[in-house]
Amino acid sequence: MEKIVETVSIEEAETRLDELARRVEDGARVVVTRNGEPVVELVPHKRRGGLDREGGRRFLAERGITKLVTYIAPDFDDPLPEDFLTTPEQEPDVK
Repeated sequence: MEKIVETVSIEEAETRLDELARRVEDGARVVVTRNGEPVVELVPHKRRGGLDREGGRRFLAERGITKLVTYIAPDFDDPLPEDFLTTPEQEPDVK
């Protein structure tokens, strides 16, 4: 189904906003222009869901992945040693 495209100026959109919103809800595409140049397209609001943890688990299980993290070192979140923070990184030898 081809969407109806309507182009209106910002001034016209300000006075017809309620009508334009209803047209967008009904499937129309409304482009708002400033000095003849498109600046905004009115689109329907899409409600976003949260993270689908169960869906993620199923996705991984289908691929044979049962654990993402198999080991975390006991000192994982300990502060880094001072010399690590102050020593410049060495370029790797490329042969």
